[in-house]
Amino acid sequence: MNVALWIVTGLLALAFLAGGGYKVVTPKARIAAAGPSGQWVEDFGAGSVKAIGALEVLAAMGLVLPAVLDIAPGLVPVAALGLLLIMVGAAITRIRRNELNLVGVDVVYIVLIAFVVWGRFGPESFTG
Repeated sequence: MNVALWIVTGLLALAFLAGGGYKVVTPKARIAAAGPSGQWVEDFGAGSVKAIGALEVLAAMGLVLPAVLDIAPGLVPVAALGLLLIMVGAAITRIRRNELNLVGVDVVYIVLIAFVVWGRFGPESFTG
């Protein structure tokens, strides 16, 4: 189980590091012009989009670094919980915008993150 949690955690960290970094460095208009998956930014200000990206980057680092460096590894599930809240917000935004074909992607992320939250708070806790 620990290996599966590390694999899922690593993949999530890579995905959110890339996605969050993209939001931080790319102008809002360019994200919106990227296609249907980026049109959600129309509901947010430029600063909010950058803040969401920064939170995703921080969460990605929080998924891995505390455990790898063995400095406060109990923060890993907390970072995962924060990322779960971000993705629930993303799914709600897509539902409000009637982008139902893209909600499935958010649900996959939610399930994977929930697995990490459950695993790291429960049976494979770093503090237990």
